[in-house]
Amino acid sequence: MPTVSELPATADAVVIGGGTVGAWCAYFLRKSGLENVLLVEKGHLGQGASSRAAGVVRLQGGTPEAVRLGRWTRDFYLGQRAEIGTDSGFTRQGYLLPCFTGAEVAAARERIAMQQAEGIPVRWASPDEVSELNPTMAPGQTLGASYCAEDGYITPPRNVSAYTAALVGAGVHIAERTAFTGLDETNVATSRGPVSAGLVILTGGPKLAAVGALAGIRVPAGGVRHQVAVTEVHSAFDGTPMVFDVPSGLYWRPEEDGLLFGMSNPDEPPGEDRSVDEPYLAMMRARLAKLVPLTASLRLRRVWAATIDFTSDHLPIIGPALDRDRVFVASAGGAGMMWGPAVARATADVALTGASQVVDVSMLGLDRFDESGRSRLAADPIALPFPEKTN
Repeated sequence: MPTVSELPATADAVVIGGGTVGAWCAYFLRKSGLENVLLVEKGHLGQGASSRAAGVVRLQGGTPEAVRLGRWTRDFYLGQRAEIGTDSGFTRQGYLLPCFTGAEVAAARERIAMQQAEGIPVRWASPDEVSELNPTMAPGQTLGASYCAEDGYITPPRNVSAYTAALVGAGVHIAERTAFTGLDETNVATSRGPVSAGLVILTGGPKLAAVGALAGIRVPAGGVRHQVAVTEVHSAFDGTPMVFDVPSGLYWRPEEDGLLFGMSNPDEPPGEDRSVDEPYLAMMRARLAKLVPLTASLRLRRVWAATIDFTSDHLPIIGPALDRDRVFVASAGGAGMMWGPAVARATADVALTGASQVVDVSMLGLDRFDESGRSRLAADPIALPFPEKTN
């Protein structure tokens, strides 16, 4: 990994955090014309949540802002190879969001109308069509589902490789094994010395609150354990759409000829525990077996736990740090693969020009949170389940 042997004394922009949001933001800043962009990462690029994600990318957002972020991100993934010579491995798979009650059906139909108004090719699928689209699901379980054939997933480690290649190709200065230790105006303190920066972008995914605290900025974002597993191989999963069981928060998709599934425990307090919670994994498997009976008899090939970031309203943070000139904060709110590049692009735009064509960021800043971290915005209704408090 090319990394600077000595930090520059000055930089047009310093980005803290080498995950999906930080890395793509540094790339976009450089491509926007800044000559000297420095990316600071205390470990190695992508070694945190970015390389441990499930990779789901859906246009079916629960709010107009979520739809726009998802659409921009998917378009970016599709255009990566032409732009940077490699890509994050986007696979078009289709995505079903099944409904189990009349209230869920009504909410889904209202959501579909909003998404269609945003230009998303989403539609309602009847119970019979759900079975046709994904024959591994138990028949008679659902009242139907929203469905978008254009949704899909990326390969998270390949995404890390893609943004690494993009950073190197664009000439971004990369400082790995370099800890951010503080911020005085726009003078960035690190474990390898200070850097005077024109712009400072704070990222960090699940560790964003701690990064903000080092800069003297309160950021109401948290991190919590998220468990993912992959079953052994079975041909029945070939070509089946992804599924998100919104009421439970369980999702699954094909992976390496088996089935990948994941879920967070909303009753678990925020923290960085990355051990596997066997009882909760058993509960996940029981729910999955009810909806996909075949999985009850399948062994697990891989199981892991990652720390996933979240905000109280399940929406991203994009905007200036309050009362700090030329300092900006970026969080994907638990959707790094689904929104990360769009959040990065919008943050770069806002830092450079004050606005972005990706999404209207006027409601997505730190000023939407009160002193306790509660947001004045309604929560995204189809986000992963997270704790109610960020700390």
